[in-house]
Amino acid sequence: MTQPPSTPAPATAQDGPLPRQRRTYSIGELAKMFEVTTRTIRFYEQEGLLAPERRGQTRIYNEKDRVRLKLTLRGKRLGFSLAEIREVVMMYDAMPDGNRRQLRRLLEILADKRANLERQLEDIRLMQLELDDVERRARDVLASLGDQKD
Repeated sequence: MTQPPSTPAPATAQDGPLPRQRRTYSIGELAKMFEVTTRTIRFYEQEGLLAPERRGQTRIYNEKDRVRLKLTLRGKRLGFSLAEIREVVMMYDAMPDGNRRQLRRLLEILADKRANLERQLEDIRLMQLELDDVERRARDVLASLGDQKD
């Protein structure tokens, strides 16, 4: 008597860990996720901030690429240059203590950005005072002219 083919039993904890599936993304998925154009993503790839796997002409982005894109976009929003973003991201990838060094460098960059913003704010305040002064003078001269027609 022949037995019917059996289906393998589901894996259990005793069988060891299941192979972890790596999540991948298409360029379109990342573009939609971060509300940027595919051209933007290709630009960051060209700049060395992303390194997708290639299958023919298709780019396959992994979780590391997704995080790098997220950090890049956040850095740009905060006013970081691409060189600053690249430095911090590459430091993390290249060094065993990358996370600590990355965070220290990030703090240095943030301090520089904050100092630049403070200088810009002071420049804006001074410009506003100058505008107020010119406006006051113009109003005074106009008032002194009275009802004279142009």
